[in-house]
Amino acid sequence: QVQLVESGGGLVQAGGSLSLSCAASGRTFSSYVMGWFRQAPGKEREFVAAISRSGDTTNYADSVKGRFTISRDNAKSTVYLQMNTLKSEDTAVYYCAARRTAFSGLVYRTPNDYDTWGQGTQVTVSS
Repeated sequence: QVQLVESGGGLVQAGGSLSLSCAASGRTFSSYVMGWFRQAPGKEREFVAAISRSGDTTNYADSVKGRFTISRDNAKSTVYLQMNTLKSEDTAVYYCAARRTAFSGLVYRTPNDYDTWGQGTQVTVSS
């Protein structure tokens, strides 16, 4: 089972950009669907984006579509989330998550679909 470590969070002004990274341990990273979720204070954890094992399939929440881009580098065992045109409502703790699957092309959108989580990284967007 992989272990996940997020990095890249911070404070940014509205309209700015941030790039998050999630580094995975282990040598089977390409067997995992990867997802990004976020949780704001007092709210439930919500789906942001997901990417299939090979990276050929991605899926986004409507609230971030066109602004965020998920990608992965299997050689580096890392998944990325490029966040552009940030809004104050994007403020949250961002988590990456992993789920091992035998099926290529699949992505998952709900937290219960994932069984491994990182510790989270704070993203704060000031208006």
